Amino acid sequence: MVDYKEMYSILFNKMSDIIEEIQQVQRQTEEMCIHSQDREFVLIKSDKDSDHQNQKE
Repeated sequence: MVDYKEMYSILFNKMSDIIEEIQQVQRQTEEMCIHSQDREFVLIKSDKDSDHQNQKE
């Protein structure tokens, strides 16, 4: 018989580890951006934003 509790535990633990790793990488890259000498921010509009604007008009 399959041990679903063990399967769930393995899956949950691995997903938690991956989420923690992604959060760490996010913090690392945010710090890189904050301390960067070249701070030029560009606003990028998605097609979705354009479509929404066109519907208003």
